[in-house]
Order: sequence, then C-alpha cells, then structure tokens
Amino acid sequence: MMNTPRPFPIPLVPLGPGSQSDDEPLAFIAMPKDMSTYQPPPLPEPEALASHRDALAALQAAHAALRRKVAGEAVAPIDISALPEADRALVNQVLGEGEVAAQVQGPEGLQAQESVFAGLWRVLHLRGGQVVRDTLEVGAVPQGVIDAAAADGGAPQPIGPLPAGLMNAPSIYEELCDQQQRWQPGAPAHVLNLTLLPLTGDDSLWLQNRLGEGRVVILSRGYGNCRIVDTRLARTWRVTYFNAQDMIILDTLEVGSVPEVACAAQQDLEDSAERLAEVLEWVEKE
Repeated sequence: MMNTPRPFPIPLVPLGPGSQSDDEPLAFIAMPKDMSTYQPPPLPEPEALASHRDALAALQAAHAALRRKVAGEAVAPIDISALPEADRALVNQVLGEGEVAAQVQGPEGLQAQESVFAGLWRVLHLRGGQVVRDTLEVGAVPQGVIDAAAADGGAPQPIGPLPAGLMNAPSIYEELCDQQQRWQPGAPAHVLNLTLLPLTGDDSLWLQNRLGEGRVVILSRGYGNCRIVDTRLARTWRVTYFNAQDMIILDTLEVGSVPEVACAAQQDLEDSAERLAEVLEWVEKE
C-alpha cells in the first residue's frame, strides 16, 4: 500500500516572459533528491522485536496514540528517552523515515522526522545542541514546530521610505499583512504565487529582508522536493518547490497554519493506525 503524496497546492503553469528575475538572490539548502512514497520498513525478525519488551511497548503506545488521535482525542508525546540502545534501534527500524523532516533552530531546538507511518513522528528535543529528550509524537505536525512558528511571528511593520527599483514587493507585503490579520484558525491558507508575478531582483531582496526567516525549516518530499520556512511575519510562510535538478518550479508565500504540504491528514492517520496494527499483529502471531 502506498502513501498518498501531500497535495500540491497550486497547478503548475508555464512561465511567461518576465515572470521571474534571472538574478534571484535567495539561497536554499540542499534538497533530498527522490520523491518519497510509502515502502514497508525492513522489519526486524518478530522474535527479536518480541524479546525487546521496551521497544514493543513503545510501538504499542504509539499505535494506541494513533487510534486516539483518529478518534479526535488529544494525545501526549511518548517519551522513549530511557529506552536501551538496542530497543531504540528496533523502534527506528520499524518506524523508518517518511517524507517530511523538520527542525527548529536555536539553543532550544528540535529535530523531527516523520516515520513511514504518516502522522507518527520521531522528535529529538535539543538544548545547546545536545539531545535532552527523545519522543514519539502523533499529529499533523509536531507541536514544537507549531509553537516555534507562533513565537517567531510578529506584527506587520510600517513600510516607510522605499528604495528605488521596486515594482511589486510593497503591494505584496501589504496584502500579506492584511491577510495575516484576517486569517482565523481553520480557514484555508491564503496563497500568493510569486512565480507568476513580475519581480525584480530588488523586489525579491526587499521582500526577503522585510519578511525575514524564523527558526522553523521543513523539508517535504511528498510531491517532488519542497522547502518550507516560517517568516517573522505572524502566520506567514515561504513555500518553495524544486524539480529534480534543484531548480525552482513554484515559489509561494502562504498565510495560515503550517502549510498543508507538510501536514499529515486525517486519512493519513487512519492508514497509519491500520498499518502499525498489522505490524504488531505480525509480531504477536510469531
């Protein structure tokens, strides 16, 4: 069974003359190369997993959390910090690596990797670059990512005097400011497709400096390669899609919650609960 890739938010269209500048000033970190689809993890032998009761208990707790989340209940992270190294390795082997990874940068940061069971995340909580807590978390996206983006976001700033050479950047910023003040939780994201707008190099640089970058970086391989960064404007994200040659094919600004392309949907959680149940049943039968 294959995971349904994260939805692509905007149809791709041909790029017209003047649709983007040749001297794009933005720099991006390297992207993963392959589209990710669900592949069954290389499971350990059932007797090996059954003999490591702590690892098995952690996976059973994760399955119970998935079932409660599917039912609409709030679920707490599962702390696996105290697991013996061999048990932790077995948990890693069963969970594998899914299509989304996230990090919160800074002294109090985190690293999160979605497992092949979409909506089930392995989260390392960091302090001063050292791991202080290791958890399994169930949800659309780890809560620490949501909290960090909320803390990063600030109020709109007055535009003030404008440098020469700007064309569309000030009006884009004004629209973002208006939308981020109007947006309410549960509403769809407001998306500005920068790929279709004529932007000069000065526009891009001014807009980048005005919005800034927050601490949250998310990489998704659900539909090609996608990089998501929170900005310093509340509820505003930069979402950039790349092709296999790392060329930008779609560049957007989104106002809303964590962009949908990074989030596990309700159906993902339901599928993950079923698949993890099958793994646990396979162990128990042996």
